[in-house]
Amino acid sequence: MADTSRIDDLRRRVQKDPASIVFAQLAEELRRAGAFQDAIDVCREGLTRHPTYLSAHVTLGRALLQMQRLDEARLELELVRRDAPQNLAALRGLAEIHRQRGEPRIALTYYQAASALAPNDPELERAIGALLPGVQGEDAAVADRASRTVAALEQWLEAIHATRA
Repeated sequence: MADTSRIDDLRRRVQKDPASIVFAQLAEELRRAGAFQDAIDVCREGLTRHPTYLSAHVTLGRALLQMQRLDEARLELELVRRDAPQNLAALRGLAEIHRQRGEPRIALTYYQAASALAPNDPELERAIGALLPGVQGEDAAVADRASRTVAALEQWLEAIHATRA
């Protein structure tokens, strides 16, 4: 359960000074409390005044992700990644977006980048461990199909060469 007194205090601070960057703390507390739409609204309002505040973009991206608004979340988190390539929360969020979209190879790349920043993180290790066998199996299947295609082409070329000889 979220600390509602902290949320209330942060709300009062934002109301008292709407130009303050405290909006980002409020939005993060709302997100953690499961009030995702409220967090999104607070972030969007605050970002109109502070458009380059990256932690607010991270919170916005994570709240959008939790609402399954993957395209919007991706845009926010990619903005963060562009300006702060080693932002762990953005890398994790992007990995999760691609995992949910059924893009395991891209998800794995983001999880591995996050793992390089946070080695021995059990959550990242589990995610990588879950994706890696599928991606490796996919690689093997692609290699097998390529090999069979090459063999068929070689037979076809031999047949054409034999008819011309």
